[in-house]
Amino acid sequence: MDDRTMFDVAIVGYGPVGATAANMLGRRGLDVVVIERDPDVYFRARAISVDEEVMRIWQQVGLADHLAADMQPGTGADFVDAAGKTFATLLPVDRGNGHPPQQFIYQPAVDRTLREGVDRLPNVSTLLRHELLRVTQGSDDVELMLADLDRDAFRRIRARYVIAADGGSSTVRGQLGIGFGGRTFSQRWIVIDTRVLREWPGHDRLRFHCNPERPTVDCPTPLGHHRWEFPVADHEDESRLLAPESIWDVLHAQGITEENVDVIGTACYSHHVRFADRWRVGRIFLAGDAAHAMPPWIGQGMCAGIRDVANLCWKLDAVLAGSLPESALDSYQTERMPHVKEVTRRAVKVGHLIVERNPLRARLRDTLFRTVGRIPYVTTWLREHRWLPDARYRTGLLAGNGNPAVGWQIPQPWVIDGNGDRVRLDDALGAWTVLHVGTPARWQQWRAVAVPIVEILPPGSAPTTGALVDRDGTLIDWLRTRKATAVAVRPDAFVYAAADADQQLPAPPTGFTTTSPRRQQV
Repeated sequence: MDDRTMFDVAIVGYGPVGATAANMLGRRGLDVVVIERDPDVYFRARAISVDEEVMRIWQQVGLADHLAADMQPGTGADFVDAAGKTFATLLPVDRGNGHPPQQFIYQPAVDRTLREGVDRLPNVSTLLRHELLRVTQGSDDVELMLADLDRDAFRRIRARYVIAADGGSSTVRGQLGIGFGGRTFSQRWIVIDTRVLREWPGHDRLRFHCNPERPTVDCPTPLGHHRWEFPVADHEDESRLLAPESIWDVLHAQGITEENVDVIGTACYSHHVRFADRWRVGRIFLAGDAAHAMPPWIGQGMCAGIRDVANLCWKLDAVLAGSLPESALDSYQTERMPHVKEVTRRAVKVGHLIVERNPLRARLRDTLFRTVGRIPYVTTWLREHRWLPDARYRTGLLAGNGNPAVGWQIPQPWVIDGNGDRVRLDDALGAWTVLHVGTPARWQQWRAVAVPIVEILPPGSAPTTGALVDRDGTLIDWLRTRKATAVAVRPDAFVYAAADADQQLPAPPTGFTTTSPRRQQV
């Protein structure tokens, strides 16, 4: 860290959400500073999985393949009854983002890779062992008062904008006086982290043991780790459950012995369902757990935070570059909050399914799921519609003209670019782009502000400058299904505007201009 005191963006918190934001903003050429109290990545694994949309976000900063090397592809989730028999299985569905639909992670490894990505960027500074004491907003910037915990000294820095990714007990949220409404579940949960010594049958599958006497989550973790979680009953003493003999009682009940694993850590925590009242106060934005908290049942806590900064960072860059007005930043919470609330609602539902303590209701649950599982297409419907909500915005920075493609995230197939190279779609675009098929639509206003116009050619077409060949027809089919022949795609791959052959493509956002792109870092 040099002696600079003024930055484009300051990020408070260096977990996976803050590190992703630092990569995204740094790759766009902004001057960024990251503030973190701890000296190194947190040693305990917390998040357990990621989905394909999150991998697509990490692809934007050139880290998806590096991260995937330390991940374990998911094979679905088994819901198991008290007798150890599966009564329901949910398999991950491929939503067309160009990455596996589910992958298990070991979070310390993810954190390290994200930080290594930041280390590539000379325009991103990191202040480890620095604690935020106070934020003060001015008309043009924000002043941050920091304590250097190693030197026992104070430091002031300033930033045009601040992203608070400082967790559920966010200092920034507290100083801004933002409410964090919702509830904390009274039931506590024990987490057991282990190192695998000898694998066992089914070690690579996620299992929800829905036993009323002892509900347990059995979760595979890559890089030679495995995790179990179970709730503390009302009559139980959590301190006794954390004792080694009690931990082994639970593992032995799962058929796991001392020859299979070495216990490397245990903890007890509560689940929360909370949402910050406001995600923006002037030049300060909340993201991740600072903005919302959800139970871990569908593995979306960290993922939701990654989605937050993917939505916010390109808008901050555009506002700082002058290509969008500052009012565009108001769309951040408008777009993200409904998706977060729906994900949270689904996580709570899955949790209720797992921890049913009444034996009669548990047997009815098991019978019901076994019965409906025999009905054609029911399992497919549950898999596609009840695990994760669609990647779609219904309101926000969108041009609504009634076309059903608006607000959806466009799929990411492999395409052939003008040089004949096979690339992922996002790597061929990267910024605002108009994509079209067939007869050109009316998009003069987009061409006037120098937005690239790219034709999508059908499979088997010859590579052509200014066009992309849709290798397997995924994009063409998707556009046809949504009755669009042209779409204006935002930098985050969501459709801002769309039109069919009889419509004019809506104009760019008010105040939109193109500027010379900042030099991207390697």
